[in-house]
Amino acid sequence: MANYKDPENTLIMDTTKGEVVIELLPELAPKHVERIKTLANEGFYDGVIFHRVIDGFMAQGGDPTGSGMGGSDYPDLPAEFSKEPHIRGVCSMARSQNPNSANSQFFICFDDATFLDGQYTVWGRVIEGMENVDKFAKGEPVQNPDSMNSVRLASAPAKETKDEDKKD
Repeated sequence: MANYKDPENTLIMDTTKGEVVIELLPELAPKHVERIKTLANEGFYDGVIFHRVIDGFMAQGGDPTGSGMGGSDYPDLPAEFSKEPHIRGVCSMARSQNPNSANSQFFICFDDATFLDGQYTVWGRVIEGMENVDKFAKGEPVQNPDSMNSVRLASAPAKETKDEDKKD
């Protein structure tokens, strides 16, 4: 396992295209970072697809229904907007027209999307594996979407693969 400067604020996302490592930014969005950590620890994102992937813009996931309309059972979050620019590798929360409607869906910017600045909550940035995000199948909706196999904090133990046939 790699050494990260802050394992408690480093998210390891194993996707169908490879590993993506995200540095969480609690100083910018403490409530959103706490939600991402809670959902990752609960296994909420495991198996969830990237349902909306727009070339040159962003990859959106985090909806367990895969429709873009779903979220977690937790209440929506109040906006935590910052001056952090939406540039390549930035992770930000998706929401409806209501600024206080972010829940579990998020997006990763492929490129400069600074027109979103101050309107969406930035909670992290990709520090490794952006080339894997670039490989995600594109579409609105995506025909054969990529997914998150598992999402965990670097401080958490790796999730074991289930094998019922194993006997000790």
